[in-house]
Amino acid sequence: MAAALFRRLAPGDRMQSGWVDGRPMRKVAAEWIKPNDRLTSFERLQIYNRCYWYRILDCLLDDFPGLQAILGARKFQKLSTAYLEQNPSISFTLRDLGSRLEAFIRAEPQYVAPHFELAVDMARFEWAQVVAFDGTAERAIEVDELLGSDPATLRLGLQPYLTLLDLKYPVDQFALAVKTQDADALSTQTSNTSEAAPKVRRRRTVRLPRAEAVQVAVHRHQNMLFFKRLTPAHYALLHALRNGATLEEACGMALDASPGSPEEFSASVRDWFETGATLKWFCKFKAPENNAVS
Repeated sequence: MAAALFRRLAPGDRMQSGWVDGRPMRKVAAEWIKPNDRLTSFERLQIYNRCYWYRILDCLLDDFPGLQAILGARKFQKLSTAYLEQNPSISFTLRDLGSRLEAFIRAEPQYVAPHFELAVDMARFEWAQVVAFDGTAERAIEVDELLGSDPATLRLGLQPYLTLLDLKYPVDQFALAVKTQDADALSTQTSNTSEAAPKVRRRRTVRLPRAEAVQVAVHRHQNMLFFKRLTPAHYALLHALRNGATLEEACGMALDASPGSPEEFSASVRDWFETGATLKWFCKFKAPENNAVS
């Protein structure tokens, strides 16, 4: 019964008319929460409810600051509230809070209008950063381990924390601009001395990006978060490898996407594999995960 009670917490005052297993929430709260000389059982539950919602709303904002910059604070709060009402936290960690946000935006586009495609791209990009930050890491394969392998049969995996994104907007640069602005604002606030009243700094609006197709790899290296622009050919190679293509097949797909000569393409492939090995991207091949390639 207690678990059912807390699963039904709702934002604002809507919990007042709530029911738990056919009984009014006020009566159920009285059975599990002691009143005191100032607050009833239900009033104490309301305080917890507000604090809980403020907490998870803050967590969602922490993970998706770029999306808020696109929508604005009020629209982002409406989106967040609607999303969390339909997709309450069901994990022991708040890390997974935004895992279904992209799907929700696609199902409920009115919350991000008129910037649907831009919002989808930003939600994908910012969720990829969450995955990159603490996603599972497999044992990396070094380039020397591939010597003598047959490209026609060799399959390589990519690290689970690495996400490949084919985007319609350059949201990587936009997210960096938002982050830089927030850092500047924080620096201004913390530099004010106690003797002087803090200056009011008007928040500058970062200009929304124009549509531009870009391919990005979001990953981590040495416990730091990174995102790297990819050429269409490099993206095609990695995308094919992640989806189970042999090395020979993946190189063929990348060659089709390459505008350069065969000699230039061969040099690029060597650079890509050196880069991938340095960043520990390659591992033993496993069946692709649903959220690994976007």
